[in-house]
Amino acid sequence: MKTLKYRSTGNEVYTLEELLLELGYEVYVSNYFGKDTDVAVKDFQSENNLVVDGIVGPKTWSKLYEKQQQLTMFNTKFLSEEDLQDFAIKFNLELAAVKAVNEVESSGKGFLLDGRPRILFEGHIFWKQLKNKGFDPNQLVSEKSKNVLYSQWTKSFYEGGKQEYDRLEKAAGLSDDDRVHDAAYEAASYGSFQIMGFHWQTLGYPSVDSFVAHMYTHEKAHLEAFGKFCEANNLLRHLRNNNWEAFAKGYNGPGYKQNKYDTKLQSAYNKYNN
Repeated sequence: MKTLKYRSTGNEVYTLEELLLELGYEVYVSNYFGKDTDVAVKDFQSENNLVVDGIVGPKTWSKLYEKQQQLTMFNTKFLSEEDLQDFAIKFNLELAAVKAVNEVESSGKGFLLDGRPRILFEGHIFWKQLKNKGFDPNQLVSEKSKNVLYSQWTKSFYEGGKQEYDRLEKAAGLSDDDRVHDAAYEAASYGSFQIMGFHWQTLGYPSVDSFVAHMYTHEKAHLEAFGKFCEANNLLRHLRNNNWEAFAKGYNGPGYKQNKYDTKLQSAYNKYNN
């Protein structure tokens, strides 16, 4: 393929932007290599250990096609229309309500391109789970642990994508004590619906490791865990009654209004109910 850079034009640019769009980057697909494409290319290069220069040469083209093939391979792990229909029947819900929740509350695709479920590691939950297990988190406080262990919530240490696994593994490796391992895995949220690991027992899993292993299998497992979470927290009644405010509060917590989850759910429901 032709080497491309900012302000390049032609059919190869169209192909590049289609690839970037398929891989989740927000670009306008055209025959012009604009600022949005330049930013996306540099982000892609940074994520894939390439030279970050915005130039799409042989190495960047090769990595783009490699990631596209990985995405196609993992498409078999994604939810289908039939999966959502089965969920609606099982819990006596309108399909429109299920689709609304899937659109708004789901984080999008539940897997990274390497096949692992998407996660977000929460250092303040790690702190809390350690205390719940009778382990003093202060024993692990150091310069090394500052981005994975802290007593109050902050988003300043979020890294996103596969880097969240680096944080999780770092936390789990702070001690050989099994309580530290379990607390670390309980302190991450998993999959399409970002269910926290510490819910494993309430949701009927024999251990946090079994819950995590289940999240690796398919987005259907993510949807199953979401259904169990709604049952355990009495949220299905709100879905049946289309009470989006009550559902959003129960699922997202008291800060739901800040992100307008209830109005987003109502809007999505209206769209699918037409």
